[in-house]
Parts: sequence; structure tokens; C-alpha cells
Amino acid sequence: MEVASFSQGGVLNYTEIAREASIDRMVVMHYFDILEDLLVGSRLPVFTKKAKRRLVMHHKFYYFDVGVYRAIRPIGPLDMPESVSGAAMETLVLQELRAVNDALDLGYEIYYWRTSNKAEVDFVLYGEKGLIAIEVKCSSRLTSGMFRGLKSFKADYPMAKSYLVYGGDRKEYRDDVQVMGAQEFLQTLSKILK
Repeated sequence: MEVASFSQGGVLNYTEIAREASIDRMVVMHYFDILEDLLVGSRLPVFTKKAKRRLVMHHKFYYFDVGVYRAIRPIGPLDMPESVSGAAMETLVLQELRAVNDALDLGYEIYYWRTSNKAEVDFVLYGEKGLIAIEVKCSSRLTSGMFRGLKSFKADYPMAKSYLVYGGDRKEYRDDVQVMGAQEFLQTLSKILK
């Protein structure tokens, strides 16, 4: 479980995990199956509907709860605190997306999107109510690089509503993307998804 915590919010590479844990690749795949069967973790599939680009086809992994992730994930002197906090914030947003989607029976399927040249959107919600792209950044400062994945996604899916959720508190509209602080985003999530 500790080794799996290093894959939190990341694209699963079973071969690399097997090498790190010194076990067979198939054993690693079965361990992830067990985590999913026990509802301890889940794999997020790639959004491939009407894809216009070459996409990465590996799932992303998330523990079911941000608290579980933070408790399992060891932190040492070689770890960058922002990478651990970033994965935790993504997990929190995913938890809330799932909770609101299920509680209000909105019918969205949740995916992520990543091209072979590493343009990525953390969460893509797809259903009868529409298409929503959400990028999550832990930083409290906005930079133009944070919009790269959303811009690429919008080029392929111009009808999508796009959100950049970040650690700050300013709300603005930039480059056809609604920018919101994480707290406000989570507080208004039910309105956003309807």
C-alpha cells in the first residue's frame, strides 16, 4: 500500500512499480485489482471519446480518501512537499466530485485526459448534462503554464466547460477557463455540476 501511495494521482506504470518493489509485474497488477475490489483505491480511465490526438492509455490511481493517502504516504527528506500536497488536493477534489455526482444522481462518468506529449487535464466529467474539464493545482499563485492542458483539451472539445481549481482565493475568467479557489469550488460544486 505504501508503494501504491507513490502512484497517487499519477499514471500507473506497473513495470516501474514492480521494479521498485522487486516483484513481478503481474503481481503488481493483481495487488491494484485487490485495492480496487476492497474499495480502498480506484483507477481512473482515460477520456477517449472522439479523440483527435494520440493519448496515454494507462489509468491513474487514487486511494478512496485523502486522509488514507496522507496516512499511508511516507514523507522523507527527498520528497517534495508540493508533490504530496498536490496529489492530496487532487484526491480531495475527486472525492467531492464522486460524492456530489452520486448524491445528486447526475450520471457523469469521471475520467482524466493526457496526450502523448504530456498535456493533461486531471478530471473530465462526461454525461447527459455535458462535458466538464477540471485541472487542479495546489499552488496559490497562477501561472500561464497551469492552463496548458485545459487549452489543449478545449481545442479538441470546444463545447467543454473548463475549470482551473487552485490553492488561491481569486475568482476570474481567463482564456475561456473559470478559475476558482479550491474552497469556493468545493462549496459550489453541486451548482457547477448541474
